[in-house]
Amino acid sequence: MTLPADHPLVDGRTGASNLIRAYRGDRPETPPVWFMRQAGRSLPEYRDLRVGTAMLDACLDPALSSEITLQPWRRHGVDAGIFFSDIVVPLKLAGVDVDIVPGRGPVLGAPIRTAAEVAALRPLEPDALAPVSEGVARTVAELGSTPLIGFAGAPFTLAAYVVEGGPSKDHLRARAMMHSDPDTWAALMTWAAEVTGEFLRAQMLAGASAAQLFDSWAGSLSLADYTAHVAPYSRLAIEPVKDLGVPIVHFGVGTGELLGAMREIGADVVGIDDRIPLDEGIRRLGGNTPVQGNINPAMLAAPWPVLEAHVLDVIARGTAAPAHVVNLGHGVPPETDPAVLTRVVELVHSVA
Repeated sequence: MTLPADHPLVDGRTGASNLIRAYRGDRPETPPVWFMRQAGRSLPEYRDLRVGTAMLDACLDPALSSEITLQPWRRHGVDAGIFFSDIVVPLKLAGVDVDIVPGRGPVLGAPIRTAAEVAALRPLEPDALAPVSEGVARTVAELGSTPLIGFAGAPFTLAAYVVEGGPSKDHLRARAMMHSDPDTWAALMTWAAEVTGEFLRAQMLAGASAAQLFDSWAGSLSLADYTAHVAPYSRLAIEPVKDLGVPIVHFGVGTGELLGAMREIGADVVGIDDRIPLDEGIRRLGGNTPVQGNINPAMLAAPWPVLEAHVLDVIARGTAAPAHVVNLGHGVPPETDPAVLTRVVELVHSVA
């Protein structure tokens, strides 16, 4: 299948943008920049808009999800929008009893840990994705020549939430299932990969110009466990968008030891977090992979001269890659002063 004729990558709106050029390994004159979690809690206009609306309800209201996605683009002048969603949205759309509890995060009504419970999981039906597709289409219509990035959680992160029943620091139950009940693990990860793939594909067909697969919890895994028990399903998750020809970014937290394996699932771009220097991450990738990252989010609260020097250092290290998209090593902290993000964008755009 190909992208629709009116898709921004097909009709010429976004194909020559700095972001898409960089994602495809063609270094633009000015580095592109956007921020993970740029839409959300750091913006007063977001907090005003969200009053009285639960998180998952906001994600599934096309008008709200679109407006929230557009807010940081209008304010900061970033080179991309990232569609406002949450890792557990596809779980919700597939009928899993999950909610986002303020101050805690995603919580399931009951964890799913047995073969019978996994077998009872339902597929993600295309009709359920209508609010997502509409939200993307609304956003793309406003963004014009600025690309929108579609977003999904990787299968391991979804499976970890499902097995643990909520957030966990070490994901011990999920990692135990991986080894003690490999058949159930394989069935769960296959389901998670299929749900993720459908979620990503819907966003691409509705107008998103790139896809980011986000593995929040992969950093808890050894390289051997990742390669054997996780990578095949991440590869399966991006299969539904590979034939569309959109750039695919793969990012994980604490994954410095997994970078090469993360690229090998079929990613075009690898996001690098702030736990290792950007040029070291580029070296581990062999020096031939476009990268994204890796400003330390803690630096956003530092005095401007300190932050400025850090951003310029990240940009300098990024020259070791074929192309570099400036971003954070993780998401924008909620207490960040929005004016600082705007200033960082202006600084990055001043570099040539």
